[in-house]
Amino acid sequence: MSVKRIYNFNAGPAALPLPVLEEIQASLLDYGGSGMSVTEISHRSKWFDDIINDAIARTKRLMHLADDHRVLFLQGGASLQFCMVPMNFLTDGQTADYVDTGTWSMKAVKEAQILKKNVRVAASSADKNYTYIPKEIPFDPEAAYVHITSNNTIKGTQWQQFPDTGSVPLIADMSSDMMSRPFDVAPFGLIYAGAQKNIGPAGVCMVIIREDLLASVPENLPAMLSYTTYTAKNSMYNTPPCFAVYTVQLVLKWLEETIGGLTKMAAINREKADRLYHYLDSSDFYRPTAMEDSRSMMNVTFRLAGEDLEKRFVEEALANDLGGLKGHRSVGGCRASIYNATPLEAVDALIDFMKLFEAKNG
Repeated sequence: MSVKRIYNFNAGPAALPLPVLEEIQASLLDYGGSGMSVTEISHRSKWFDDIINDAIARTKRLMHLADDHRVLFLQGGASLQFCMVPMNFLTDGQTADYVDTGTWSMKAVKEAQILKKNVRVAASSADKNYTYIPKEIPFDPEAAYVHITSNNTIKGTQWQQFPDTGSVPLIADMSSDMMSRPFDVAPFGLIYAGAQKNIGPAGVCMVIIREDLLASVPENLPAMLSYTTYTAKNSMYNTPPCFAVYTVQLVLKWLEETIGGLTKMAAINREKADRLYHYLDSSDFYRPTAMEDSRSMMNVTFRLAGEDLEKRFVEEALANDLGGLKGHRSVGGCRASIYNATPLEAVDALIDFMKLFEAKNG
């Protein structure tokens, strides 16, 4: 049976690699000769042990993690991490620095404030409607940690270089650019990423935590909100989101074995972004919203002359098998999310459509 598939530019849940979907399809009735669906096997079985341990091993290889980094799979998405981070690492009398680059970073600030934690917004790009990433930030050398959002899906900005925080651990929400490029993990005390944008389906959050930070976790936290609960049980204190973890494992396998690692993935992502931004910059019909030195490789945001025209653009694009191009509801406009699984030919098809739409409406 033939299946029609469109080019998927959704911001999350987002595109998954076709070979991953095909492997999932094959495992839905019989996983690995078990006689059970992958959705039916026990999280206490050898089959799932192999899945989660392989996902951990591939994460460590892809990101060149040292032995002192633990890889966890948690529920609650990245949004739960907004409160877990200060609950685990920000004790009374301490201060943490946060960099405000948009909606998700401010949600993290507000969650810490609800907990009556002492947080300081060390820098913000709110003055220019979050169209850039701040530079030369005066971090507090005594801060417990510095929190950033590596890529901002709504405004289409991304840290091109991560800030130097000295000896202060860097904590990052990498939900929308996880595994999109290689980087030095050493300065990071913790990295978290909701999977549904770039490494898997909705339902699981990957957390990478440096072991030295675990010593500061209070003992009186609820079990499900303490990182030590999950490090002690290999993410299986309770039933984990097994199917989501399985899908992440397959995406990591695709990244490692088909793509060839993060350096090669980054080159593909750069080519996709360069092609799309080059066209946008050459046109007076479309207007990119992010400043050039802060543009995201993952989420390309742009506006047209008016909301009615933008609505027609999104509708006609979908009619031409180009889906998910509507901007976030909080800002409007248009957005093409070109995550790892979005192929280069999808970007080329989008550009071809944009040229035709401009010729017809410009």
